[in-house]
Amino acid sequence: MRSIDAVGGWLTDRRPITQTTALRAIAVDGKSLRGAARAHGRKVHLLAALDHTASTVLAQLGIGEKPNEITCFQPPLDTVAGLVGAVVTSDAMHPQREHADYLITGRSAHYIVIVKGNQKKLRQQFKSLPWNAIPLQDRTRETGHGRGEIRRIKAATVSNRLFPHAAQAVQLKRRRTNRKTGKATIKTVYAVTSLPADRATPAQLSALIRSHWSIEALHRIRDVTFAEDAPQLRIGNAPRAMAT
Repeated sequence: MRSIDAVGGWLTDRRPITQTTALRAIAVDGKSLRGAARAHGRKVHLLAALDHTASTVLAQLGIGEKPNEITCFQPPLDTVAGLVGAVVTSDAMHPQREHADYLITGRSAHYIVIVKGNQKKLRQQFKSLPWNAIPLQDRTRETGHGRGEIRRIKAATVSNRLFPHAAQAVQLKRRRTNRKTGKATIKTVYAVTSLPADRATPAQLSALIRSHWSIEALHRIRDVTFAEDAPQLRIGNAPRAMAT
């Protein structure tokens, strides 16, 4: 057994089990080790699966380069036990049909994935849904990091002809205001999920999309607190072992 598999299994066993109806959520995202650049300039890239609630890394795989995230999506999740009924969240690199089939058919899990411009046709399909006819379904407000943010969400039931196993499309509008300058920016994000409306409300979908970025917070801790980007280890499995 590899060291990261052993550590991931240990962390999974230590995950607190609470009496709750909330969905178990796991975020998948990659991180480059900048100091561990190869002689040809390519960085060592790691793909990790993180438990939203416990903020623990359950699996991590060295994948060579960032573009390999697409083809390496499944192997780290293969080592994560108990995916039945869980939801896997991922960013705009992963609205891939084979990923959806793997999670739904292979692991009896669900997905929420962001859809951006790298999937132009798919994004246009979601953008062209009749959002103006759909009432606002949830609104949250929060402040921090010198800005205020209002998040408005709408969800629509969709056919899986748009995307494999799709049950709902999501439109999330974020209005961020710089509290010092008063300048406001509005960004619209689209997502697709296999979770039907009776399994996940718009408010729950908004919270799951928001909590996906807990993995980015972990990346910051690894960089700022543990200076992970500083070491220049690049031989064999050393970068991945130190990350573990």
